[in-house]
Amino acid sequence: MRAGPENEAPASLKGVPDRFVAPYGAFRIFKTMDISRAEQRILHLLAQGGRIEISRSDNRKIETVSCFTRDGWLYPGFDLQLFRKLKRLKAIKSSSGHPYRITERGLRLVRAQLDNK
Repeated sequence: MRAGPENEAPASLKGVPDRFVAPYGAFRIFKTMDISRAEQRILHLLAQGGRIEISRSDNRKIETVSCFTRDGWLYPGFDLQLFRKLKRLKAIKSSSGHPYRITERGLRLVRAQLDNK
């Protein structure tokens, strides 16, 4: 491996002997990001088995989105803007025309909450 700025270890590992440090970039670092309270609530509902259903207009644009709990209840605080944000974060995904479900990335983003059932 060539020495250079792109192959250097981060500043926090400068004093550590080389035998204890993996080459920089040898493993993937997953960053967690802060998500809003509304996003966290939706992801928590989806993690418990909920789903997001969409309806499209005649020209195939998304008209309405609805979030259902695992019991079939409609969650009222969900809109198109929140749906697009979760999709942009890759926290939800649909496959084969089925309703949107939470992804593994979405599970990592949502923080653990107590289930008050």
